[in-house]
Amino acid sequence: MFQRRLVLFGGEKIWSSANWTNSDDRVRGGISQSFMECATFESSARFYGNLDISILGGAGFASQRTTGEERSWDLSGYDGIELVVTKADRKRYTFIVKDELLPKNPDNGREQSTISYERDFTIPGETEELSTRSVLFIPWRSFHATYRGRRKKDSPALDTSRVKRFSMMMRSFFGEQEGSFSLSIESISAVTEPPASENFQIPLDSEKGYGISIAAHSASYYAGQDINHQWIVFKRKPAVFGAVIVCLILLYVIRL
Repeated sequence: MFQRRLVLFGGEKIWSSANWTNSDDRVRGGISQSFMECATFESSARFYGNLDISILGGAGFASQRTTGEERSWDLSGYDGIELVVTKADRKRYTFIVKDELLPKNPDNGREQSTISYERDFTIPGETEELSTRSVLFIPWRSFHATYRGRRKKDSPALDTSRVKRFSMMMRSFFGEQEGSFSLSIESISAVTEPPASENFQIPLDSEKGYGISIAAHSASYYAGQDINHQWIVFKRKPAVFGAVIVCLILLYVIRL
């Protein structure tokens, strides 16, 4: 597996609902709702709720974020975030990191906007819900900066030495998805990547929108493919995995 790991939530640390609070589109007049249900007896959390886009004209979001403006994590010694998911639907989620929080606006008491660093991901399954344990690695380099929901290309890189907040979000992507959602998480950790010799990599083509990074040494690790700004994972199955690799290599060569 990964060389080093710092468990942030879950795993060897007990999930606590006190660490999370909702941040839904109700602040903009919407009616979406999200919850973080923490089951301490089995060390898991379920991010779930309902995304209602009827009020905001196809837009909407429901999210849970970490609490405590004074909290800070130094993750500069790690290469990214690992999510261990135990159950998921096939919807598109967003994992968000912030390295700056400003004081609340004295005029209205609301939190002032700062840059967010985001990554969308989908965990596909053969059925409506995926019950197989899935491991998703999101490298820091794959996060993109946004400000109030819009890409901000001229922003500085994420300062991983002073991470202030983590968030899980379900958003509509302008009417692409809505309704109930559910994502069960075993743990969230900061991790380092395996040595390069233990990886098989095809570089990301930003124009064509594909690229894979596969850890070839772990049966529980999943390959990621970057398509339309999503980080998608696939379960490694011994009989099928080799065929998938061959097909992806051929696809990459043909498109060159």
